[in-house]
This record gives sequence, C-alpha cells and structure tokens, in this order.
Amino acid sequence: MGRNITQITNGRILTPQGWLRGGSILVEDRRIIEVSDNENTPPECQTFVDARGMNIVPGAIELHVHGGGGADFMEGTEQAFRRAIDVHMQHGTTAIYPTLSSCSVPMIQAAVATTEKLMQDEATPILGLHIEGPYFNKEQAGGQMPEYITPPIKEDYEMILGSTRCIKRWDEAPELRGSEEFGQCCVRHGVLPAIAHTKAEWNDVRRAYEAGFSHATHFYNAMTGFHKVREYKHEGTVESIYAIPDMTVEVIADGIHVPPTILKMIYLFKGVERTALITDALACSCSDSNEAFDPRVIIEDGVCKLADRSALAGSVATSDRLIKVMVEKVGIPLSDAVRMSSETPARIMGEDRHVGMLRKGYDANLCIYDSDTNLQFVMQKGKIIRNDL
Repeated sequence: MGRNITQITNGRILTPQGWLRGGSILVEDRRIIEVSDNENTPPECQTFVDARGMNIVPGAIELHVHGGGGADFMEGTEQAFRRAIDVHMQHGTTAIYPTLSSCSVPMIQAAVATTEKLMQDEATPILGLHIEGPYFNKEQAGGQMPEYITPPIKEDYEMILGSTRCIKRWDEAPELRGSEEFGQCCVRHGVLPAIAHTKAEWNDVRRAYEAGFSHATHFYNAMTGFHKVREYKHEGTVESIYAIPDMTVEVIADGIHVPPTILKMIYLFKGVERTALITDALACSCSDSNEAFDPRVIIEDGVCKLADRSALAGSVATSDRLIKVMVEKVGIPLSDAVRMSSETPARIMGEDRHVGMLRKGYDANLCIYDSDTNLQFVMQKGKIIRNDL
C-alpha cells in the first residue's frame, strides 16, 4: 500500500521562526513530515489543501475546559467526553485537558477511568486530566459546588494520584492547611499543582511556588487583588503572582471574564511565553440550547452565570473566539495570540516536544484563519475536522 501524504499550500505559515510565505506543509498519518519553504509537490501526495492565502497556524491546546455541546466531563462517561471534545475541535481545539470542577472522589475515579480508556487511542486529542478542586477557599468558590469544597484530604489525593498516570494538573488554594504537602505530592507524581479559588497573599503564594505551584488558574478570576485591611495595604493573589516572574498564568480571554484592558496588561507583564489562553467553557458552550449539566447555571448575555446571579460560573467561549478577542479587542498580533493558545500551553504542560508548533515530527494539529481572524479549517493529528475553505 502506497503512502498517503497531504500537502497544505498557498498560505502564510506560522513556524517557530516566524511567518513563512510561499511554503508548504506535508502531513503523513498523524505527523508533520515537512515544513518546506517551497510548494513543490512530492509524487506521493494524494490529498491537497489550498489555504487560499490565509494564515496556517498551530491548533489550540485547551488547558481548562469543563464541557460543551450539552455534555460535562464530570458526567464521567465516554459519551459525554466524546461529545464535548468533538464540538470543541470544530472550533480550533486540537489537544485538550478535560477539566473536572470540585466533585466527589467517585466522580473523579469515573473520569479517570474514561480518560485512561480514551488515551489508549493514538488519535485522541486528550493529553491528560485536569482536576479543579475541591481543595479551595469557600469564600472564593465562584461557580464551584460548595458542598464538595474542603481543605486537602491527604488520604484521598494520595490514593487518587497513586492509582493513575492520566492526571496532569490539580488546582488548589495555597493558603489552606496541608497545601505545601499537597503540592509536593503532586510534583512527585508528575502532576502540575496550580493556584486557584484563593485568598492567598504574598507569603502563601511564595510558599506555594517553592512547593511546586508554578501556574495560576484563570488569572484574576476567583482570587484577590490589592486591598486594604483597616489602614494597612495588602498585596493580593494577583500582585503576588506578578511578583514571581517565572510563574505562568492562564486567562479566560472571552473579553468578559477579564476585560480587554487587563488582558493587555497581562500580555505586557507576563508575556507570550508565560500566558496561556483558556475557555473555561461549560457544558452549555457550543450548544444549541441554554441547558448546562449543572442546573444552577444559566446563560445570560453570552456568559454562564449561577442562577442566583451571584457570580460568573464559567464561559461559553471556544478557542477560535479567544484568538479573535485577543487580536481584535486587545490589539495584539495574530502570531502572539496563536502562540498563547498553542505553544505556551504545550510548554507549561511539558508537551512541547510534539505539540504546539508547526514543525517536522510534531502532531499534525493545525488551523487556518482568514484575514478577519475567522476560523476556516481544522486538522487534528492529520484528520480534517473542519473545512470551510
């Protein structure tokens, strides 16, 4: 049986060295086999994609997403996982970390079992499981279910982390009792501990960083900022994270959870290399209905809110919307927005040797955007997911 090579030409290609014009990308099976500075066609090519002068960029890596298309990863079923992942891939997500909100141990175990099963497929976009909670500060619960929120329970997290290798990240509030021990346990198991849903101040954040917490979850959301206690001024979680240059952050770049002016400030202060774009999307994203898995959540003015309107609960954003917001509302170059959705997440999670860039030997995960930053094409591990060219 002969080789089946796909050639993608006639576009502006975002390579690690910058934009390449007049080149082509060759894909075989699930990998990029060549990024060339010419458009010569090898005789083995059987499939051709004409980018029509548009922008060919790495596909998005979603670090933080709870569901989509009416399905929530907390359901723990293969059907729910596949539904949510499939709808997000239609919007430019080519690799994903399914995310669990604060929930019970059996719910975590069910999601672990499904993640392990799906990751056995070489074509899967799943890179691992992300657990958001339940070890949070109740005063910063946000859209988390309060009945599950608790300080770290050593017996539970040691049992869970010892039972699987699919968990890649776990979020926690670093001011809680047992936080440093939790972070150190995560690091021993190859899991990234991240700061989230917290009232931590400088000493808490500094100790957490020393214990392995090198990342901040949905920066600015569900954490404190600069504030006064009587006549004394205190740095909040936000300022403490800024004060540690090497700490990476992720932002919900829907233009609502964090306003464009603050997104621009994060971009200027933390930079492309330390800022990842996330959707934090709930089950109601990419859905034809306003129903979410969590009955407490409603959709109002394009965002997910708790039914009592006490807080934002998550977003309905998709990866292509994040890039569009960063380019059109924040005013940064397309190349930087794309890197923040692909290369930077890959580096944060230690996966940058095979995803996040258009490079020989890497997974064939790519998107094509037109000059108005509208998504036109998605390829995930060599399979064409969407083609509006």
